[in-house]
Amino acid sequence: MAEHTRTLGFRVAFALGLGTMIAAGIFSLSGTAVAAVGSSAVISFVIAAVIAGITAASYSEFASIYSENGGGYLFSSRTFENDKLLFAVGASLFLGYCATTAFYLATMGEWFHQFILPHGLSVPHGVIAAITAILLGYLNAKGTEESGTFQVLVTAAKVAVLLVFIGGAFAWAGPTEATTTFSSEFSTDAGGIISIAAVAFITFFGFSAIAASAGEIIEPKETVPKAIAASIFTVTVLYIFVIVAMVNSPIPPEVVAQQGETAMGKVAAAFLGSFGKWLIVAGAIFSMVSASNASILAASGIGSLMGRQGQAPRRLSRIHSEYGTPFWSVVATTGTIVTLVAVFIGLFPAEGGLGVVHLGLNALTGFANLNLLAPLAVVNVALIVSRRRLPDIERPLKVPFSPWIPILGIIANVALISRLPPKGIAVGLGVEVVLVGGYLAWGGAPDVDELIQQAVPRHQPIRPNGGDESGDGTGGDQRTADTKSEERFRVLVPVARPDRAPSHVRLAAALAKVHGENPILQVVNVTHIPEQTSYDSVEEDAEKRADRLLDSLVETDLDVEYTVEGHVCRDVGFDIVQTARDDDADLVVMGYPEEHYEIAEDVEYNAPCDVVYSQGFEPADAERIDTVNVGAGGGPHHEALLSLVGELGRAGANVHVIDVTPGHRGGTPETAEDTLDSLPAGISVETHEIESDNVADGLVETALANGGPLVVGASRTRLLKRWVFGSTPDRVVKRAAEAGVPVLVYARPTGLPGRLHEALFPVHRYARKLLT
Repeated sequence: MAEHTRTLGFRVAFALGLGTMIAAGIFSLSGTAVAAVGSSAVISFVIAAVIAGITAASYSEFASIYSENGGGYLFSSRTFENDKLLFAVGASLFLGYCATTAFYLATMGEWFHQFILPHGLSVPHGVIAAITAILLGYLNAKGTEESGTFQVLVTAAKVAVLLVFIGGAFAWAGPTEATTTFSSEFSTDAGGIISIAAVAFITFFGFSAIAASAGEIIEPKETVPKAIAASIFTVTVLYIFVIVAMVNSPIPPEVVAQQGETAMGKVAAAFLGSFGKWLIVAGAIFSMVSASNASILAASGIGSLMGRQGQAPRRLSRIHSEYGTPFWSVVATTGTIVTLVAVFIGLFPAEGGLGVVHLGLNALTGFANLNLLAPLAVVNVALIVSRRRLPDIERPLKVPFSPWIPILGIIANVALISRLPPKGIAVGLGVEVVLVGGYLAWGGAPDVDELIQQAVPRHQPIRPNGGDESGDGTGGDQRTADTKSEERFRVLVPVARPDRAPSHVRLAAALAKVHGENPILQVVNVTHIPEQTSYDSVEEDAEKRADRLLDSLVETDLDVEYTVEGHVCRDVGFDIVQTARDDDADLVVMGYPEEHYEIAEDVEYNAPCDVVYSQGFEPADAERIDTVNVGAGGGPHHEALLSLVGELGRAGANVHVIDVTPGHRGGTPETAEDTLDSLPAGISVETHEIESDNVADGLVETALANGGPLVVGASRTRLLKRWVFGSTPDRVVKRAAEAGVPVLVYARPTGLPGRLHEALFPVHRYARKLLT
């Protein structure tokens, strides 16, 4: 596997924080703040910045210790051992990032309604936000993200737009008059100032994006604290001047209050005319989209880490084999954002909607800030606890006056929460209670890092003819560096019974060699450990099994390089899938399930590469495949196996395509044309058109007459197999075992679209059968 490389320097880290802070907060809250407390909005923003700075100090100290991605959830998990608390922190941060994104995009939607969409066009509020969330989720799932240079350019453009707006205000009013007007508009409403500070906190939470990306930053112990401090200071200065400009607006305060989150666009039009209005509109929309993208990245990162640590479904931690992104975590993030937009803006807006409950943007802001401020208070507590529990750990950066500074941060965060919109607090607490209750009912899952334990060291590749670099045939302690770095075709061979290892490895070698001249096999034996059983109690047994596996392979004349591993795991299927992911396997070859069907099903659906299940292969059958039989069929698994069949044909195997016309209720007939067209030209192909009572019998009987293994695609009725339809591959395997025909069942990773296709295919197939 490639080593992770840190690529972000101070400039990009600074731009990341600054760019995330300059988003919907300043473009939407500035008008609301000025309408509520006038020039005192500056005090509100400074209070929010100071409180953010206090917590940012705790973030900085933690980031100097744990230079990894994850932010506040990571810091809490390194400090506390209470799973319930850690889940609450992670879930709250996940909801906070999602709600922040929903707020950004809902605000963007209001700008669209006010300035871009024709006023005669009726588009429900929230629709634009939901569509944009889905598009951003799609881009993040596919792996599209801003490069460091692009992030710098984007942030520079945002700052330039704000500077033009500020310059327009001073040019319109004049520096002296602008200062005088600003000085005369201060409010003494302390409660209003604090309330605006509580709502405005969302604009400063971008500092956490820097800490959350610490794993990508060069020299994070120095760069992260500097970038956090610089970004908070810079954005505070910018916000102060924006407030000064808003106070000097020629638009009456009551009009500014009425415009709400789109007031800045109207003010820009008054200062700079049509050009200024469209400049601010473009800058606001672009800022909201880019900041939303950053928040989606942060939320999906939290979801992925929670899945890895067993506090969310394990699927959230899986990296997509093609896109290289936490696909399911991005899907969960996108779905949560769309749900929040639908609830707060679509179903229960501030005015109208369903029933008597009215939420809207103000409540959504409270919901987002609650889910951000509460974990920040916990991070401050974590710093105090960390200082006491881990006094000897190296801390390159220390928060001064500890624990008083963190305590002040806790008090300030709680004070801001008390001033948030009550509806947002109520909904936020309700959702958190439901999630924690669900987690308690579920009980969580084992941490991925603790789930698998290696019982014996990975041995060096055994050289052809049973020798290795040390000459004793037993291998060294680790795989050699050149094997680890070379681009070689890698086959993972899970073996449950050591006595069957030679035939499995011979078959894997035969399949691997058609893909390259120098493949490597990774042979793994997994010892299952039941719940409530310690690893130590089965470790000796696992070591003995791994030794027997190694001995059986050393005694076999294998003309291929291989490694041997022994694992102990509570979930065998997960171990196989995770090993394939961690070691970049190109193919998994394993026995067809005889007893533990769920293991094979787990591997089929979740492996990052193609999977071949084998049954009935004797060592002589597996040594070399000179004849191969394949049925006429269709679907993604069948198309995938034709690639293997074609490679075997190029290697000299005779290919037999079997087209079975079944009797009544004996299966669904398929045509051979597509199969023949998919095979490469120049190989030996013979077609057999037969009639049989059912497809399975026809395939097996013909393969028995031809000789050689029968290759079939995995069932596309797998999701319904146990209850309704049955499975042709399973019938083939059962019939082939009785006839002594070796069988290969081929499965390709399906993903979400593939699963939907497999779920709907049986309906389509049987409808077609009834019609014909």
